[in-house]
Amino acid sequence: MDLGAQRQRMIMQAPWGVLLASLAVSGIGIYNLMSAARSMWTAQAAYIGVGLAVLIAVTLVDIRFIQSAAVPVYLLNIGLLVLLKFIGTKAKGAESWLVLGPLRVQPAEFMKIGMVLMMAKYFHDDYRPASPSYGFLRLIPPLTLAVVPTLLVLVQPDLGTALMMTFTAVTLIAFARVKWTVVVAAGVIGLLSAAVIWNDFARPVPEGETRTTLVRHHLKKHQEGRISGWLDPQSDLKGTNYHSMQSKIAVGSGGFSGKGWKEGTQTALRYLPEQHTDFIFSVWAEEHGFLSCLLLLVLYGVILVGSLGVAHNSRDRFGAFVAVGIAAMLFWQVFENIGMVTGLLPVTGITLPLMSYGGSSMVSVMLGIGLLANISMRRHLF
Repeated sequence: MDLGAQRQRMIMQAPWGVLLASLAVSGIGIYNLMSAARSMWTAQAAYIGVGLAVLIAVTLVDIRFIQSAAVPVYLLNIGLLVLLKFIGTKAKGAESWLVLGPLRVQPAEFMKIGMVLMMAKYFHDDYRPASPSYGFLRLIPPLTLAVVPTLLVLVQPDLGTALMMTFTAVTLIAFARVKWTVVVAAGVIGLLSAAVIWNDFARPVPEGETRTTLVRHHLKKHQEGRISGWLDPQSDLKGTNYHSMQSKIAVGSGGFSGKGWKEGTQTALRYLPEQHTDFIFSVWAEEHGFLSCLLLLVLYGVILVGSLGVAHNSRDRFGAFVAVGIAAMLFWQVFENIGMVTGLLPVTGITLPLMSYGGSSMVSVMLGIGLLANISMRRHLF
């Protein structure tokens, strides 16, 4: 096959459903930002442009080179997270940003990709046809690869991103096939942890005592307040539950068809906090209603199903694990953000992929989409 025919075949094998759905969500995000934060949509358009350039650049690189670069990419991101403790800039109570001249970079966003690449490489290199299932001892290395960056993100403190990294890592480990004893043990630990957390937050706190000795003692005050507020939604409506209450008002008031673009009262009167980042879905729900929210979920569904399709069709183990990792990363972030803004989950400060304002988030997601395209385009070359 000549070079021209090979390139044409690669283009035909690109995950066009994923790419077009991603562009559609990004376009909706720009349209939404023109109402939520009218001065920010031009910057977001520039971030999308940078993200698309990164996406295209990634598709031009041989996936085997990316596999060989997984270790240095992982270590570089670990180094950036450590660097935050020395020269990081604090925003919203977390030391999450590196300021490099005019650029503000959030290393945790790129660490998610680095972790996926590193875990995918491990599961590729460690494959044993005679013993494909993972027991407790064989899970120590991949768990370490996930725990180290997650803890570095957690101490910023960025609980939301740390949770997303945890869920992504667990999904990858489950995809690797674990023994039933591991599944049972994980289930028991999960139930016991849930019981401890529930007992810690549900019981009344004695007067003069601000924290218990189990869970609350290890949380920041605002994190403790968010979990307590989620368990008791009607408490402290002017304090810890203010964000959640205003978001639920915005989502509910949109009704079936919405109030119309730039007609949302919660948005226009700025009752809705962080409406250009964490609560961007609330803006969309208030102004465009249930039907448009359903459309947005369908587009995310196309991206998710397409990502899993890339994993299924991948001819090598590394590509399959990367595709599953990217799918998990996007799914859990969408799940948490929409659950957060509708009051079903605690407020954790998670952005909505491709919709929320932010350069690091946009570029990292586009990087992930580029990896999916790369894997899909080269599935018949090896």
